[in-house]
Amino acid sequence: MKKIFLLMLIVMITVLGMVSCGGDKEEAAAPAAAPAAAPAAPAAPAAPVSDGSEDLLIDLQVNLAGADADNHFTWKSNVRYMAAEDAFDAGTGASVAGATHLFMMALYDIEGKVTMSSALRGLFLFGVNGASQVASDNLNATKNADGSITIQYVHRGTAYRFVTDKNGVLTLPETTTDSVKVGTTKNEIEPAFSADGTTAGIDFAKVWAADVAKNSADADSMYYWDGGLQVTLNGDMLNVSGVLTAVPRR
Repeated sequence: MKKIFLLMLIVMITVLGMVSCGGDKEEAAAPAAAPAAAPAAPAAPAAPVSDGSEDLLIDLQVNLAGADADNHFTWKSNVRYMAAEDAFDAGTGASVAGATHLFMMALYDIEGKVTMSSALRGLFLFGVNGASQVASDNLNATKNADGSITIQYVHRGTAYRFVTDKNGVLTLPETTTDSVKVGTTKNEIEPAFSADGTTAGIDFAKVWAADVAKNSADADSMYYWDGGLQVTLNGDMLNVSGVLTAVPRR
């Protein structure tokens, strides 16, 4: 009887040992948990794209030789306001309906950031500023050998320059305005750039050999202008016209 009891006890101990060992094997064989996936990087914001809408129409004509009753600057815009269309009286140099200050809406967004080179607005206003302003600011234009056109002038002590492509087009926003500080706000020019201290005597070759700044729309403006302005120069008659699109950045 004792033998039977001992035999049964041995069998039970053996079975319990086998069960215990089996559990250990199952735990050892269990696969390790996969590491958590890293969060995906946020997608880069899409680059702004023009929809081709006609948001700003420009038509400028300036006779570089002197007074001309056909000089004009007309424009039309639907940005920020329902519409704004105006012209200037070239005979009096006055705005017919306040177009000078209204055009500022095309130059700045509602946060006061520049949407195009402010020197472009200065160029446009020569269409109504009269022959005396054309002369005092030394507005001039030249056709280059490759077909491009260079426009330059000096206003309140700063020289500005625009250069079109070989087809005579100023493409926005890529086209930048070159500028150099050359004198005082009264157009008293430094001797380094003008032998007689006047804009009439300015040497533009020396101006553009100086430290030239590049000007365009503010990089963080709410929108910028996209499109082409066609420039033509027939004799002394300078024309700039085109259609621009406002492209939102945000």
